[in-house]
Amino acid sequence: MKPVDEYFINQKEPFQSIMLYVRSIILNTLPELEERYSYRIPFYNIGKKPMIYLNILKGKDYVDVAFVQGVLLEKDFPILKNDNKRKQVRSIQLKSLEDLDHENFVALLQAANTLLSKSKKAWFLDK
Repeated sequence: MKPVDEYFINQKEPFQSIMLYVRSIILNTLPELEERYSYRIPFYNIGKKPMIYLNILKGKDYVDVAFVQGVLLEKDFPILKNDNKRKQVRSIQLKSLEDLDHENFVALLQAANTLLSKSKKAWFLDK
């Protein structure tokens, strides 16, 4: 079993269902993305550039769907939040499957893909 699959299987509900649902939307919308297991969490990359990662932040009750270049997308997609005062990453916090607007999420994925495809590197701000 791949480490990323093991990661999902080991999550408690409702996190497991939310993450598997988000994963299916990501991979169905952008099949060219590479799913990787880095820093002990799932990442979705364009080549070597990370675009999205899924995480459960310690002490939080939601799945953090984080967009690496989210700061450049938050104006068009106000659902993206700046959690934990991150300089560049913006994310969607999902407490249940119903919290995700499927059509808006697909549009966000496509916008993030277009943006990152044109970028020389994913991390453009100092961490």
